[in-house]
Parts: sequence; structure tokens; C-alpha cells
Amino acid sequence: MPQAAVGVKKTPLSDLHEAAGAKMVPFAGFYMPVSYRGISEEHRRVRSTVGVFDLSHMGEFRVTGSKALEFLQKVTTNDVAKLAVGDVQYSMMCYPEGGVVDDLLVYRLSDSYLLVVNAANIEKDFNWLAKQKPDGVTLTDESDQTALIAIQGPKAEALMAKLTDFDLPKLGYYKAAKDNVCGEEILFSRTGYTGEDGFELYMTPERAEHFWKKVVKAGQAFDIEPIGLGARDTLRLEMKYMLYGNDIDATTNPLEAGLGWVVKLAKGDFIGKGPTEKLKAEGLKRKLVSLEMAEKAIPRKGCGVFASGQKVGEVTSGTFSPSLEKGIGLGYVPSALAEVGTKLEIEIRGKNSPAVVVPAPFYKHGTRK
Repeated sequence: MPQAAVGVKKTPLSDLHEAAGAKMVPFAGFYMPVSYRGISEEHRRVRSTVGVFDLSHMGEFRVTGSKALEFLQKVTTNDVAKLAVGDVQYSMMCYPEGGVVDDLLVYRLSDSYLLVVNAANIEKDFNWLAKQKPDGVTLTDESDQTALIAIQGPKAEALMAKLTDFDLPKLGYYKAAKDNVCGEEILFSRTGYTGEDGFELYMTPERAEHFWKKVVKAGQAFDIEPIGLGARDTLRLEMKYMLYGNDIDATTNPLEAGLGWVVKLAKGDFIGKGPTEKLKAEGLKRKLVSLEMAEKAIPRKGCGVFASGQKVGEVTSGTFSPSLEKGIGLGYVPSALAEVGTKLEIEIRGKNSPAVVVPAPFYKHGTRK
């Protein structure tokens, strides 16, 4: 088996991935499985029954202290004050100019807040938050002390029911609980990045193999498979879920990306509010659109988007959709070209191929949207 490159971290589950024959690649500073049996096969497994993902590369920060809420209201765009204990919130952190630092999840727990950030941004995000942090707030990076396993698919609840006595039907979407799973009390949430029902389980790295094996054993009744980064990307793209560094970054405003629903301008002041308010008032000059190929062609990141022979944008994410069996992509185009039904072209291998703007998500039959 190939060895991890110098300076690239292994997750607590890397040995199990290699033993399962996974194709391993460096990703966001970690040695990760990109696929096992094949991207399309793994994708279809999650859409049909259930799959298990190693997400231990993700970052986790703990926020505590008397001013924790005030601090998070300042550094995130969504309204943290609306969270009850056990609620999970999707949000953004923005720079003063309005560009995106990162997208993240905010968990409100009984004694703290837990922030879950993208693996590639752990150091950057932590330094950004530490720079904004006032007295009365303690910020702790728990990424290296945390392993994360995701169970995703229509059979996710049935699988979880084999691992816990917790009343799962009462756990709503974007809700979290601490309870006994596989014989140990851990934090878990009904969240995911696939468009299907699912749960994300947090544990110490030392217990990750124990949980992984328990999940795989319980999932055998549903033909469970381990799922790599390749299928994780195709699953999220079919739902038009953002990927930082592709669809959102320091040059994009959440409103341009269609994420105005996580920007609560009425909540009070927060970093990036001024430019975002100005952008909303003046009107968006560009928007992120969903593009579906009209013929057999697969768009990729960086491919030019054309209208009437003129380049009007670039693909930010693109792939072959295993569910739709056609090429799909996202890209920023002038607002005048963002209407559903607009016909555009994408340059693929030197040839302009026809595409059309379609409503999101691309895949409309997921158990979660």
C-alpha cells in the first residue's frame, strides 16, 4: 500500500481504509480514501440504502465563556441567539469586505458551542477566530482530539437504531444529542452533506475503529459500504451544497452563492454585514447557478462558461452525476443570465458544449433537502 506523504496526517481510520482496498490520496493535509469500489457505485449505495464516511479530517473548535454567544454573533452570519440546546446551525464566517472565510456548523451544547469547520481551513479559521476573540471567551482547537464518522442514506435511521436505544424519530433534522451509542456516551447529530437522511458521530480518536466496525457490522443488513471523498463530492454537488475553495471563498459573498438564508442582517452587527447590506441594496451583479449539460459532456472546475460566444464565467464545481447520468456543474454568471432555462455553453476540451440553467437541487428525490 502507498505510504502517506511527509507532513500529511493520517486519520485514526486510515489503516482500515487501506485494508479495505481504498484508493488513498492526500486531501486538505490528510491521507484520505477517494474511493473503494468506485465513485458511481458508492454514490448509488448512499442514494439507495446507506454508506459510512470517515470525516475525521474535519476541524472542531470549542467555544466557552460568558461572552461566547456575543462572540459567535459577531463572527458568523446566522443568528446564533435562536439556537436552543441541541440545535445545529449552518452558517458562514465572513471577512470585513464580505467575502467568505469558511462555511461551518454551529452546535449549541449544554455547556459550550462546538464549531465544525472545513479540514483545509482549520489553521486559518482558528487564527481568524482567535484574532476576533474578546476577553470572556475561551477558544479551543479540539480537531486532533476528535474523530468523526458519518452514516448517510435512506436506511441511516434503521442502522442507528441497532446502535442506540435513543428515540431517533424524535431527533429532528439539524438536531444533536448526547447519548449512549455502541455502549458509550457520545455526541451525535442528524446532519450530513449528501441530501439523504443521516447521522454524524463524534468520538475520541482512540475509539474510532471500535465505532467504525460496529457501524459496518450493523449496516450489513442494508448492504452498507464505506464511501470515499469522490462520492462525497458527487453527492453534495447533486444537492448544490457548497464546497469551500470551489463555490465559495474570500472573493465571493454569501448572497452571490444563494446563501442569503444563512445571513441574518436584522440580528445586529457582524463582520461583513456592511458590504453585504450594500450588495443586497444595489442588486447582485452575478449569481451562482446550476448548470446541466444538454449532451454527453462533463464540466470541470475552471471550464469557461459562454453566452453568445462571449465568456461570462467559469465552472466552480463540475462532475458526472451518477443519479441523473449526465454532466452537471455550478458557476457564477451575470445575474441577467441566471434565470432558470437560460441556455449557455461550457468549454470542455476545446469545444463549447450546450448547457442550461436548471433549478437546484439537481437531484430532487433525497430523503433530506
